[in-house]
Amino acid sequence: MSHEQRHASIGIHGLHQHEAAHQVMRLRLMGRARRLALALGLALAASSAAVLALRLAQAADLKTVTARQAELHVQTVLPQNAPGQGLLQLPGSLQGFAETPIYARSNGYVTRWTKDIGDRVQAGDLLVELSTAEVAQQLAQARATREQAQAALQLARSSLARWQGLRQRDAVSQQEVDERSNTLQQAEGSLGAAQADVQRLEQLLAYSRITAPFAGVVTRRTVDVGNLVDAGNGGPPKALYTLSQTDPLRVYLAVPQAYAPRIKVGQTAQLRLDERPGEVFSGRVVRSAGALDPLTRTLQVEVDLPNRDGRLLPGSYATVGLQTGPGAGSLLTVPGNALLFRPQGTLVAVVGPDSRVRLKPVQIGRDLGAQVEIRDGLGATDTVIINPPDSLNEGDAVQASPVAEKATKPGAGS
Repeated sequence: MSHEQRHASIGIHGLHQHEAAHQVMRLRLMGRARRLALALGLALAASSAAVLALRLAQAADLKTVTARQAELHVQTVLPQNAPGQGLLQLPGSLQGFAETPIYARSNGYVTRWTKDIGDRVQAGDLLVELSTAEVAQQLAQARATREQAQAALQLARSSLARWQGLRQRDAVSQQEVDERSNTLQQAEGSLGAAQADVQRLEQLLAYSRITAPFAGVVTRRTVDVGNLVDAGNGGPPKALYTLSQTDPLRVYLAVPQAYAPRIKVGQTAQLRLDERPGEVFSGRVVRSAGALDPLTRTLQVEVDLPNRDGRLLPGSYATVGLQTGPGAGSLLTVPGNALLFRPQGTLVAVVGPDSRVRLKPVQIGRDLGAQVEIRDGLGATDTVIINPPDSLNEGDAVQASPVAEKATKPGAGS
């Protein structure tokens, strides 16, 4: 008997229909669960993909920002032509053509002085008068001594003549005649010594009037009425006056070795003074030392400057321009803050076409203040970095920004 028949015989009816319904319900639930799990998986995968994409985008942005931050931002300028092509400008100080301190040569008290600072004098003008009573008394004594020597000489001369007459008659010996001859020679010597002493004292007495040795201007006076002065002022010399000849003036220059062969005697020099803007004074090179100073490697050059109207003052600072001829016109200048000082020498950092740094060794010429002259190693089209950091190296990537021209000129900004 079959299973269904057994169930039917014991009164269990429709069990298989219930189980079938229950099975269908379970299948439906399992299908829904699978669909839900699939939806959750897809959602999780989509979320993971979105997060991964976001992280990749952030990583790319971070890499870009890091690369940008790794690049240096620098400011650049172009080299400029050196000012005053072929003109060498050097500092100098105006000096009097002749400058001398004036001392007393005789002892005495100052009775009066006639010239003060700033006064112009001519050669021979009286500056100081001294009271030299002691010298006058010494001169009177020396003149009296000279008169005594003259009297002794006359006596010795007449005595010799008499003894020579007696010798001709053999009344005296030759020895006695020789003694009278020697006495005459001594008297002549004594007279000569007395005359020299008189002349010395007369000269000292003349020194009581101190006069100007040349035409010029009084630049210093240290004497006043009543001062006691000695010849040479006793110990350390003390000048009564200082006199300067102001026409012409002279200027001594130290010409660098590189320009020394171009400086010739007779060439014109141009002088400018800060207190006289727009005015140019012409001088002339009159001599040079002919050899370089081994300590500074410079050539000393003297320039004479006419000053007939006395407008220029000794001691003034001046800028002297000397024409050095062709050859200096190709020089370039860069700001002084563009130089790098490394163990291998002086360098200038330039930006290449690939925006990378190139370090160029250069030779420096004159220091013009805010600008420095470059003699070799730099081209006119090179893009020069100013204020380069000490860590800057060859090949570094940079972002260059040109600086306004007026900002690179001397005196621009502060």
